[in-house]
Amino acid sequence: MKAIRQSAALVFVFLFSALARASWEPLGNVTAVVRQPHAIVLTAGKAKVSITAINEAVIRVRVAPTGVSPANFSWAVALESNAPTGNFDVQDSGGILTASTSAVKVRVEKAPLRISFLDAAGQVIVQDDPRHPMAFDGGEFRVSKLMPEDEHYYGLGDHPGPLDRRKLAFTHWNTDAYGWQESTDPLYKTIPFFLGLRQGKAYGIFLDNTWRSSFDFGKQWRDAYSFGADGGELDYYFFYGPHPKTVIQRYADLTGKPPLPPLWSLGFQQSRYSYYPEARVREIARTFREKQIPADVIYLDIDYQQDNRPFTVNRERFPHFEQMIRDLGQQGFRVILITDLHIASLPNAGYKPYDEGSANNYFVHNPDGSVFVGTVWPGPSVFPDFTWAPARNWWGTLYKDFVADGIAGFWNDMNEPSVFLRPDKTMPLDTVHRMDRGGTTTHREAHNVFGMENSRGTYEGLLKLQSNTRPFVLTRATYAGGQRYAATWTGDNSSTWNHYRISTPTLLNLGLSGFALIGDDIGGFKGSPTPDLLTRWIELGTFNPIFRDHTDTGSANQEPWVHGPEHEAIRKRYIEVRYKLLPYIYASVEATTHTGLPIMRPVFLEYPEAGDFDQDRAFFFGGDLLVEPQIDETLDPAKIALPPGDWYDYWTGLPVDRAALRPSKIALDQVPLYVRAGAMIPQQPVVQSTGETPQGPLELRVYPGRNCQGSLYFDDGTTFNYKGGDLLRAALACQTTANSVTLRISSSEGRFQPWFRSLQWTVFGARSAPAQVTLDGRPLSGATYNSREQSVTLTTPYTKAGSEIVVTY
Repeated sequence: MKAIRQSAALVFVFLFSALARASWEPLGNVTAVVRQPHAIVLTAGKAKVSITAINEAVIRVRVAPTGVSPANFSWAVALESNAPTGNFDVQDSGGILTASTSAVKVRVEKAPLRISFLDAAGQVIVQDDPRHPMAFDGGEFRVSKLMPEDEHYYGLGDHPGPLDRRKLAFTHWNTDAYGWQESTDPLYKTIPFFLGLRQGKAYGIFLDNTWRSSFDFGKQWRDAYSFGADGGELDYYFFYGPHPKTVIQRYADLTGKPPLPPLWSLGFQQSRYSYYPEARVREIARTFREKQIPADVIYLDIDYQQDNRPFTVNRERFPHFEQMIRDLGQQGFRVILITDLHIASLPNAGYKPYDEGSANNYFVHNPDGSVFVGTVWPGPSVFPDFTWAPARNWWGTLYKDFVADGIAGFWNDMNEPSVFLRPDKTMPLDTVHRMDRGGTTTHREAHNVFGMENSRGTYEGLLKLQSNTRPFVLTRATYAGGQRYAATWTGDNSSTWNHYRISTPTLLNLGLSGFALIGDDIGGFKGSPTPDLLTRWIELGTFNPIFRDHTDTGSANQEPWVHGPEHEAIRKRYIEVRYKLLPYIYASVEATTHTGLPIMRPVFLEYPEAGDFDQDRAFFFGGDLLVEPQIDETLDPAKIALPPGDWYDYWTGLPVDRAALRPSKIALDQVPLYVRAGAMIPQQPVVQSTGETPQGPLELRVYPGRNCQGSLYFDDGTTFNYKGGDLLRAALACQTTANSVTLRISSSEGRFQPWFRSLQWTVFGARSAPAQVTLDGRPLSGATYNSREQSVTLTTPYTKAGSEIVVTY
């Protein structure tokens, strides 16, 4: 009977699938082929399909079902980024057309139309599913591709759940998801890009479409995945690696890389909803300094505002607001203010944002031409038309007074956009938006890009107000390419062990989706964490790109010193580790601005064929540090796995004996942290904020091994002067023989004068004290040997010309 029921269920699923697609119209057979520079254009019925070689490894597919494509416009891709430079060698055998670049082959089967991508050797990378051809239903479309059993999928932004998207389905419709859980879908962001990985080889697909879209990785069909949207253009890009890093870099080349953030944004950030009145804010700052717990940022949530109205200050709660900002600055604190995108609808009340916006017709409209009004925190509210440049430009001017007061950064929240008192939590789908490309559209198309353009308006406005100060913008909602304007976080998570556990795969997938500057609410937003949970989460947050402790209104206090001296000491220690590692972190972030590679990255990004790893737990922080944290409240023995090669224990400095690795309990004050053999990690003395000058030498921790190298990058941390050469960049290298280690620092690029005058080299893996140490060929005295951690420590002057040290045993 059970078998009969299962068979009946399968028949039902098949019939349902067939009926569901009964109204879908495939494109049909190819009837004509036109060759163009860098492209081929196919005719299939009324449709035109253009396949363009953006470069040798990036292919763009555009489908116009009526034969006419819209203008070449994208919110995610700058026109200069998709200007084609690749060249096709086209072979047409009648039934099959092959267009080849030096890296990939595009094979087109003509009857019916079916597209496959192959590598240069002719091995299939990905191919259309012949059972479910590319099809349209009115304005909707769907593309299906075969899904090998051993292929895995990553990316798509901040959808919760495991790192691997296989066997799951997702919707992209930016949503205010307060208290979201592991199965909640959709969430705040639309980033329709994923990476496929099979047997160590990777490719990527990016669907450039802002309408409601969806991705299904084997949920509907066991051996096929699909993607599509409710409307708009079918326009997708294929990226080939084969290394996963190469795919991510090529996606970043297309959609943009994050700008270099201010150094202070990489320090510890303290927030809650909300710190008020003024005395409470001052108390928080004073306590950090009295307890000598490093911190750089304090956030002010909506309660600093008058009646929750953006760009106002509640003078009863903050009677000396401007002086408070100056005083906090003198203590080494930057202040970040929330500025939600809704403007209180207050005609004839002297509320400048409303008056200016209304006078210049900057707000979103209803279909009848009236201004749309929706309820949010201030009550009835209007919304700037962020998809229209004049409204964005005006929005940026609203920050003038706050910038003059010394506010360092801004937090754009509620920008999905969230609207209260509506079952869909957002604007009606027929609201009207003006577009940068000209003309108007409805909210169906504008919704998913609205938050990104809000953060863009903020970022570009701050650049105009302070042209030589790096803006810091934090946004909740965004679209692909939004990394060009803002950092982001995972929204209103919960103070539970499960949210602590899933924070890692969620952040890793955001990093793979182009967003390197990411974080979550440390300790959880909704609810109050237990003491152990907050301690574990602060430990984990040490190795997140954005390190912000934030919580909801009405929750318990969540600062590092709550829960008593034992927890405070552990939390303080890890925050201090963060500040010691800032030279490594800053150099990693600066590299990201060139490569687009995430700072927090899954193991497979460094080792595509590394084998069996708990990818939801272990991750790299930068390219050299491997973090394997405890992921739940139990102290059950945790398995430690290491990628190929040699590794060192960061805490002891000792080489790891793989044969001795056993599952072990991870104590509350421990985070297993390993360093790749061949790494050279710069560290600094502890400071209380990035505005404090470190006292002492720059430490260079050397872990000898293959391909031994590292890098230094320094600048003033706040301005754009580095673009004119006011920076310090140097390469580090080491070479090991049977009885010596040679250390090198290259000559320094740039004119920046660093805070350090000397370098303290700590060389690990030394089995004995050195017999001789030379600096640039001359004997150097003062080297010490630590037998417990098997390390040699020596100090040399820093010189712009570089130097070479040889340690002989």
